[in-house]
Amino acid sequence: MISKIQRRNKIKTRIRGKISGTAARPRMSVFRSNKQIYVQLVDDLAGKTLAAASSKGLEGGTKSEIAAKVGEAIAQKAQAAGITEVVFDRNGYLFHGRVKSLADAARNGGLKF
Repeated sequence: MISKIQRRNKIKTRIRGKISGTAARPRMSVFRSNKQIYVQLVDDLAGKTLAAASSKGLEGGTKSEIAAKVGEAIAQKAQAAGITEVVFDRNGYLFHGRVKSLADAARNGGLKF
């Protein structure tokens, strides 16, 4: 029997084998801990992070509402950097809850993926 972490790493490896970020269309990588959620726009060819946002310092509301605020923040930072299209990397997490609310808020903010 495999643990949750091993299962997530297996899914993550499978996803990362299929997607990659470029300067024109960076990879939007999501990481969630028990209390915080983080998102980065990564150019894998150059090995650089183009923009990042996190829930540190945000207060009020449920975890999903805070994740939506982070999604709006990354969309604004991407627009400022001239990025309109991204490749979404859920990083082995299931696409529901905080990950989904972050993605929906980023879409509403103007990002296409």
